[in-house]
Amino acid sequence: MVVNIKEELKQTGLSDYEARAYMALLEENPLTAYETAGLAGIPTSKIYGVIKKLEEKELVLELTEKNKKRYIPQEPEEYISSYRFRMEKTLSSLSEELKTPPRKKTVSYVWNLSNRPALLERAEKMISRSRKNILISLWAEEFSLLAPLIRKKEAEGVQAAVVHFGSVTEQSGRIFEHPIKDTLYEEKGGRGFTLVCDGSEALSGTFSPSSTEGAWSRGKGFVTLAEDYIKHDIYIMKIVRRFDSPLVETFGEGYSLLRDIYTDEDKGEK
Repeated sequence: MVVNIKEELKQTGLSDYEARAYMALLEENPLTAYETAGLAGIPTSKIYGVIKKLEEKELVLELTEKNKKRYIPQEPEEYISSYRFRMEKTLSSLSEELKTPPRKKTVSYVWNLSNRPALLERAEKMISRSRKNILISLWAEEFSLLAPLIRKKEAEGVQAAVVHFGSVTEQSGRIFEHPIKDTLYEEKGGRGFTLVCDGSEALSGTFSPSSTEGAWSRGKGFVTLAEDYIKHDIYIMKIVRRFDSPLVETFGEGYSLLRDIYTDEDKGEK
């Protein structure tokens, strides 16, 4: 827990030593600079510079008692409130400034993602900013994490269609359950994931036991390809729901002959 707090403090702009010193003062105060260094595990040669930086950031306050300087920390709630206010003000200003001058040309690019947390974070951001529709193809492991957010967007009027590999345990959006997940897992070497929001941005990836590979883009070609992929699966799921028995009878279990793209045969022709 302590490690997590320190890392999160560093995310707000504090150095490692600054985060340690602030946490030490929260634990015990008031302290001299020397006492703070000992409690925080900071070299005494560095502590005065660290304290000065924390004073500049209004994270510590100096008290003088009998010609001896001691320090107390700013309350965490006040620090978080001040940081949030500054960031919201900065981001609001930046958002307005970046709108002008307009860019002459939008460059199409693909952003690669190589770990599961980063890919899922990007998915959450996409879903959160969607305004019209969400198309998503995924497995239960990822759907369980994203379903609450999809439900929230549906409550706001956003349409959602889900291609779900395997048995459905979460309800969210119009769900089309894919019947041949095991075969597809073997073919792809992992769990496939594709998301398109508002027809304007797409995210695609594969989660395997040893690695994650993914890509995000607003490029028209990339988005269209991902969108058509999900829509095609939905078309097939609608057909399967209504004509499963004839399809199995014609193309075999798992629709093996249908999925063999290098031949055009059915069981009656073999």
